[in-house]
Amino acid sequence: MLILRTSPASPFGRKVKIAASLLGLSDQIELVDADTSSPNDSLRQQNPLGKIPTLILENGETLYDSRVIVEYLDHLAGGGRVLSSGWDRFAALRQQALADGIMDATLLQVYEGRWRAEDKREPKWVEHQTGKVQRALDYAEAHLSTPSANVHIGHITLACALGYLDLRMAGKWRDTYPRLVAWLADFEARVPAFAKTKFTA
Repeated sequence: MLILRTSPASPFGRKVKIAASLLGLSDQIELVDADTSSPNDSLRQQNPLGKIPTLILENGETLYDSRVIVEYLDHLAGGGRVLSSGWDRFAALRQQALADGIMDATLLQVYEGRWRAEDKREPKWVEHQTGKVQRALDYAEAHLSTPSANVHIGHITLACALGYLDLRMAGKWRDTYPRLVAWLADFEARVPAFAKTKFTA
């Protein structure tokens, strides 16, 4: 049995869980919550960075981050399932990188509010991260890659990024990006694991 160290709210962990579902591997993975802020959590021995998601293999080896884990799961499932070959692979990886960037920038904004006292927060830093998210959403709105019969990792990651914006930023993006709103609704209809992995604060 594989062990996935993650947390219910993590968009990167959600990416792995959705990919595992699409690959038919969910029943081979045990989910174990991790507390990234606790020095007593064994996560820091499993992943020196103390970050989630981290996948523990049956032989005790660990894999991290979400991109590496998904590639491993795709390999376990026979390859070419959520990661194809040729140019299509690189287009999917590019979309994954864009959506990972949205999640990273959003998470940094969350941390700014969570870890700094209000009088110590840096508005320019928040604005810098907000700009990354806005530019990435602008690009995604204009260059959507519509899920086909074969949903790839770029689709999965974009859906998780939009879901995380719904969770942490009250879904404000929805007023500005109608094509992305429709895209996400279509993705959710195609991929039941998206609704099953939703975290409600």
